[in-house]
Formats: sequence, C-alpha cells, structure tokens
Amino acid sequence: MAFLPPDDLEIDPHEVARRRAEASDDLLLLDCRTTAEHEVARIDGSLLIPMPELPERLGEIEAWRERAIVVYCHAGVRSLDVTRRLRRAGFTNVRSMAGGIHRWSVEIDPTVPVY
Repeated sequence: MAFLPPDDLEIDPHEVARRRAEASDDLLLLDCRTTAEHEVARIDGSLLIPMPELPERLGEIEAWRERAIVVYCHAGVRSLDVTRRLRRAGFTNVRSMAGGIHRWSVEIDPTVPVY
C-alpha cells in the first residue's frame, strides 16, 4: 500500500463544520467509537459503526463509496485506521477528522461533552 500523507488522510474540524453548514454539501459523519462513547457524546446526524463492526457493516455505507465521508473517534487515532481501511476497501473520498470529537467539543461545539 502506498503511503498517504496525513494532509490527505485528515480534515480539520473547522472545515467539517463549514461543510456541514452548507446545505448543498453531501457529507456523511461516521462515528467509529464504541456505543458507550457514543452515548456520552456525539455529533448530531452522525452514523455510529464501531470500528470492530466495520467489516460486516460496510453495506450500510455502500452508497457513500464515492461520496464524502468524515470518520471520527475520540482523539483521531482510530478514525485514521478506519479511514485507511475504507480507502483500501475502495471508498475514494474518506478522511479522518483531526483531533476527533474531543477537538470538536473544544473548538466547534461546546455543547458536546468532553470526556
């Protein structure tokens, strides 16, 4: 597998917020954390597919194979892994949200609990 530089794998949360604010932007937010983490804090409108369940649940996001997907976790480590996995599976427009939901809570939406 070719090395993909971080700027190709990640997207800044401010850019995600901007794109979500544009009604015309077609963007799937994919939460790869655990169900318990999702219950504590989540970004409204995101789809939860915990990382271990991804292989058997790929069909749920098949329609997004060429559309924009932003994956997030708590701090950005798991979402980078999921981003790489999705790209290897043929999803062409997927990125990890840098800093995860923690950074989202601190910089974008303080109503989302920090944990």
